[in-house]
Amino acid sequence: MSGKNNSAFELKGSLFTLTVLHLLKADPAAVNEQLVQLIKQTPKFFQHMPLVLDLQKLPANVDPIDFTALINCLREQQLIPVGVRGGTELQHEAAMAIGLAILPNTKAEIPEPAPAPAQQRPAPSAFAKIITEPVRSGQQIYARQADLIVLAPVSPGAELLADGNIHVYNALRGRALAGVGGNEECRIFCHQLEAELIAIAGHYWVNEDLQNSPIKQNAHIYLENDRLQIGTF
Repeated sequence: MSGKNNSAFELKGSLFTLTVLHLLKADPAAVNEQLVQLIKQTPKFFQHMPLVLDLQKLPANVDPIDFTALINCLREQQLIPVGVRGGTELQHEAAMAIGLAILPNTKAEIPEPAPAPAQQRPAPSAFAKIITEPVRSGQQIYARQADLIVLAPVSPGAELLADGNIHVYNALRGRALAGVGGNEECRIFCHQLEAELIAIAGHYWVNEDLQNSPIKQNAHIYLENDRLQIGTF
């Protein structure tokens, strides 16, 4: 008779935030060249990042794809490909042959909506997710369609994500990504800025970019003319 104490594992459903790499060409050399230039700008942001390869924008005549070369290219840059989305049956067979998962298409992203004019973008949510305990290294907290308010320290290696604004009424030493749904009106506020990374609607800076910023004091991060700005309050 087996019981829970004898079990080797449990299966539970969960949700994770994954970065999607939309392939426009199936040329490993071209992908590698662009990756190298991108990672030079923000190396820590991409380190050990899990990726999903989206094949929906590839031309119809690219079968078969050299997935082995593509995966080697990504792993050389310390990225971790975990699966593919979209594509043909032949492409799925080739992807599964090298151990990639086949992920379902998400209806919300097909087709991609055109960005709304700035004056029509929704304002950050009036609702907020409130965290009163310290956010430890390795923790990820996501405020879906809401602001995120943290009343305790955020440790290095922790990650805050919000569709709205992020407020940290303490030290921010991990990652903070506001407006993850694309809302460029969102902002980040903290009482002590020592972050590894800050981002608003995909525009990001890593710690090296913050060296001349008002760290270790009240900071206010926002977007202006598609560039991050940092002030005090």
